[in-house]
Amino acid sequence: MRLLRSLYIQVLIAILLGACVGHFRPESGVALKPLSDAFLKLIKVLTAPILFTTLVAGIGSVGNLRKVGRVGLKALLYFEAVTSIALVLGLGVVNWIRPGAGLHARPENLDTGLVQGYAAAAKKFTVTDFLFGIIPDTFAGAFTSGEMLPVLFLALLVGIAVSRMGDRARPILELVHTMGEALMGVVSMVMRVAPLAAFGAMAFTVGRFGVAGLLSLGSLLACVYLTCAVFVFGVLGLILRLNGFRLLPLLYFLREELFLVIGTSSSESALPRLLQRMEELGCSRAVAGLVLPAGYSFNLDGTCIYLTMAAVFIAQATDTVMSWGSQLALLGLLLVTSKGAAAVSGGGFVTLSATLSATGTLPVAGLSLLVGVDRFMSEVRAVTNLLGNAVATLVIARWEGALDLEKARPVRGSGSDRNPPVSAR
Repeated sequence: MRLLRSLYIQVLIAILLGACVGHFRPESGVALKPLSDAFLKLIKVLTAPILFTTLVAGIGSVGNLRKVGRVGLKALLYFEAVTSIALVLGLGVVNWIRPGAGLHARPENLDTGLVQGYAAAAKKFTVTDFLFGIIPDTFAGAFTSGEMLPVLFLALLVGIAVSRMGDRARPILELVHTMGEALMGVVSMVMRVAPLAAFGAMAFTVGRFGVAGLLSLGSLLACVYLTCAVFVFGVLGLILRLNGFRLLPLLYFLREELFLVIGTSSSESALPRLLQRMEELGCSRAVAGLVLPAGYSFNLDGTCIYLTMAAVFIAQATDTVMSWGSQLALLGLLLVTSKGAAAVSGGGFVTLSATLSATGTLPVAGLSLLVGVDRFMSEVRAVTNLLGNAVATLVIARWEGALDLEKARPVRGSGSDRNPPVSAR
């Protein structure tokens, strides 16, 4: 009975039950989708104010704007380096295994109606739209748009202004800190219904797309899962080891968040709790509040792997010849377009559609090949995105001396106390 009180056990049971309902009663499974939608809507309502209060309190308390700028610059450089590795890894695996070879799909015979909405959104979405989208139309609009970058932008401005007020800012910081604690209390209440959300989401996925759709493109699905596993245990594991941490203890520490992401197929569902968990692990509030929200827009490692593999898969499936030169050009294009994957609803598909259009050679109609299995791939993408941002926060906090090594003991490796940075907490 005590084991059943654990959130991750409850979510795991809910995922299994949801899969059974979706398989044996598909219509009932599809009808359960509102359970997941309602939960994700609640989380999105709370995410923006939590990010705002966390970042304002963190920056305002630091009082050193150079440090904030230094953290931001390190984070962006780290994001670009790691996402580039993810893109290259995806490109290498998809060329090695060639999951699309032999399908011989003709673009003119594909059902383009399935992807017309994504293609239309991709045409409307430009770099200028992305940049102007960072600036909200109104102050309140940043909290109602559902995007994180406008909230991050406003929080940076307010946090900098508060930090320049000196002692006069103390009442403001106390108020913001208290509001943040109250919001996290609301998150704790909402998380009690997380198993219901996971149950509804999994029942819908299996009921809507079925096992047959999963098996039809099983080779691509296996490639994506394999590549994400190599990235997590190889790349992220190596980054952690080089900085004195261990991957497996971190996976155990974040087990509840990971199962929640698997159940809901969304890494955003765990963002509020992830902020809290990284602070529990010793990361300073300022670093966690800056790196995590930025990472959810610029450090989508799982999405980068998926974009590369999906684009080349479509080329292989439609017998579109791509030389290594054109594949490298595709890689360079994805280095830019992948950064906008979180800026619009259905970002992965919209970004992929925009990328295919920009190449001028890959058929956008090929997206219809992925519709049936995209939902099954979203789980591994979301898990990889979450872990990538957790690792980034932990590593950058240590680089900045903003990590309480005693609190981080559960994930530290042997010898990690050698020349430790001075804790900022």
